[in-house]
Amino acid sequence: MSFDYEVFVIGGGVNGCAIARDAVGRGYRVGLAEMDDLASATSSASTKLFHGGLRYLEYFEFRLVREALIERETLLQAMPHISWPMRFVIPYHADMRFDGETPTSRVINTVFPWLKGRRPAALLRFGLFLYDTLGGRKILPRTRSVDLRTDPVGAPLKAKFERAYEYSDCWIEDSRLVSLTAKDARHRGADILTRTKVMRAIRQADHWLITLLDRATGQERTVTCHMLVNAAGPWVSDIVKETARIETNKGIMLVRGSHIVTKKLFDHDKCYFFQGRDGRISFAIPYESDFTLLGTTDAVHQDADITPECSQDERDYMLAFASEYFEKPVTKDDIVWSYSGVRPLYNDGASNATAATREYVLDVDDTAAPILTVYGGKITTHRKLAEAAVGKVNDIFERTTPNWTAGVALPGGDFDVHDVADKIHALMADYPFLTNSWATRLVRAYGTEAWDMLGAAQGADDLGQDFGATLTEVEVNWLVHQEFARTAPDILWRRSKLGLRLSVDQVQVLEQFLQHRHQTSAA
Repeated sequence: MSFDYEVFVIGGGVNGCAIARDAVGRGYRVGLAEMDDLASATSSASTKLFHGGLRYLEYFEFRLVREALIERETLLQAMPHISWPMRFVIPYHADMRFDGETPTSRVINTVFPWLKGRRPAALLRFGLFLYDTLGGRKILPRTRSVDLRTDPVGAPLKAKFERAYEYSDCWIEDSRLVSLTAKDARHRGADILTRTKVMRAIRQADHWLITLLDRATGQERTVTCHMLVNAAGPWVSDIVKETARIETNKGIMLVRGSHIVTKKLFDHDKCYFFQGRDGRISFAIPYESDFTLLGTTDAVHQDADITPECSQDERDYMLAFASEYFEKPVTKDDIVWSYSGVRPLYNDGASNATAATREYVLDVDDTAAPILTVYGGKITTHRKLAEAAVGKVNDIFERTTPNWTAGVALPGGDFDVHDVADKIHALMADYPFLTNSWATRLVRAYGTEAWDMLGAAQGADDLGQDFGATLTEVEVNWLVHQEFARTAPDILWRRSKLGLRLSVDQVQVLEQFLQHRHQTSAA
């Protein structure tokens, strides 16, 4: 019997789209359903870093850290437009504390009880040495010591911070990563169905009957597949137990991570890695040129269907955390936006959200038609997770298909990581009407596809309606045709962060344009 799909993926976050891309690239017939927009949940609400997970070393998760460290540069080479190196500064002071729940803190408190939970500088430096060496480095520079009394990064900080360590990680435009991964999957032959909810998945002996609801039209249809992949993120347990009706003893812990975006707090391009009195950590990161990103929190979230929001307690916690370090206190008046996401961490029985593992678990049930369920994971290891998942698909289909995604560029990323500035200058040379900030935004979003989008335009008037903040009709149409966007939030908060710059009236004009466009195309 021939089925509509060999592999059908539920979930349009980073893991689901990466699995679809990997599988279709190996010759499988692939479909994917996302009940909302791509990256509309966890995958657009991260701290937006490709990082090894420095603090995971305290939990002795060396394999996870090593894999993530190696992946940083692999991913950076495949998407130099939406990912770039960043330097992180850890101000040190003698009162730094461990999170008392970590294995490292228990060892230190046993061997050196006179430290009374304090974090010695030698241990921090040793951890950074491991961070530099566990995964190897070809692009990113190593850790260095910083004198905060003379280095510009010390200027915004309180005078008590006199020394720091500076190390490397990478920034990633998380939701653009997802949309470009889905775009590449579609280009390779996958069916990517957004605003499409899986209502039922009925298991047969050798295939699945999947009922899909088109949330735009209200129409239902049924498709068949041989193997189901459940990458539904926060809803992964719901899919197993309610949609597919399978009993399992595996589950997830929902952890809410909140962030606040403030007015610009400092004038350099480096980030701060702050450690609190409670042993927690927080970042202060340059954001969208004119802002600073603070976060994140770890709070248990009870229900995936409850939209996560930054609570007042979380907001106050992050403001107080940052104010412990910055000379000028950060207040609620500095906040311009906040966002929250729910991380679906594999439930390993950890006593609190911070201690829960960031490892992923791939569970295959092949007692009848096979289903692969993805528990946990983190954005840095999404490609490796997908590679391992499709390896399990190979086992089910008894095929041998080679790994292929390492270093293969996402759309627009077909240039060297060191050539971003050259690309920006070249775009301005070919389109002289672009300002430097406009050209930078386009290259950072679209890479070499910026030329395809702008086409034969000779001036700004050739780009159609101007919606504000350099967003034009040509770009909007590109995002609708090429990147699955349908609504103003899709464009302003997931394909870009121009929502920070457009007025309420400008957003309304964009919404009206998109509604008219949709009505015209449907007629």
